[in-house]
Amino acid sequence: MTDHARQRAEMVRRQLADRGIEDEIVLTAMSEVPRHLFVSADMRIAAYDDRPLPIGEGQTISQPYMVARMIEAAGVKPGDKVLEVGAGSGYAAAVLSRIAAQVFAIERHAALAAAAASRLADLGYGNCRILSGDGSAGLPEEAPFDAILVAAGGQHAPEPLKQQLTVGRRMMIPLGGEDVQRLCSFTRIGRDKWQAADLGGVRFVPLIGAHGRWDEED
Repeated sequence: MTDHARQRAEMVRRQLADRGIEDEIVLTAMSEVPRHLFVSADMRIAAYDDRPLPIGEGQTISQPYMVARMIEAAGVKPGDKVLEVGAGSGYAAAVLSRIAAQVFAIERHAALAAAAASRLADLGYGNCRILSGDGSAGLPEEAPFDAILVAAGGQHAPEPLKQQLTVGRRMMIPLGGEDVQRLCSFTRIGRDKWQAADLGGVRFVPLIGAHGRWDEED
């Protein structure tokens, strides 16, 4: 077993399982994806630390626990079609691709999107597409989605994303102010009915786009 593999196994045990992540499918997916390949060479020493890490363009790769928690809370399962908003380095999309049948991930920074797409191709994760664009508008041509995960915070859940969710399934999104948000789930229980739940405090980068926190970036 390599050093990175040992670090990853320890991450899954101590940061995830010991902190309440119970879904074995999620734990297995987290154990398979090499997080150190989703950060720059100078950050690889910290790749399996219990914290987010910078990836450029003012963005971060999320804390491993937060990635696992959102996937578990969203109820992602084999056979699903999933949308991720805020792909960043592509790490969460890679984990999702080890569970779901199809993953579409949108990143507004073209350079990050291109790097993430290349990374996933190199890893052979062919069931995941990384797209550059405004994630707040979703991807209507591929909807509906069985789960939607938004890795950026806003003041409200964008209506286009809510409308692209399969009835009976769940969207995860951080809502609140610029510094601190609440991780919220929205379960679609009817054509125009959603059930919301608050899963606790979190901190994410802003959701920027036509249906995000701001209409345009300052």
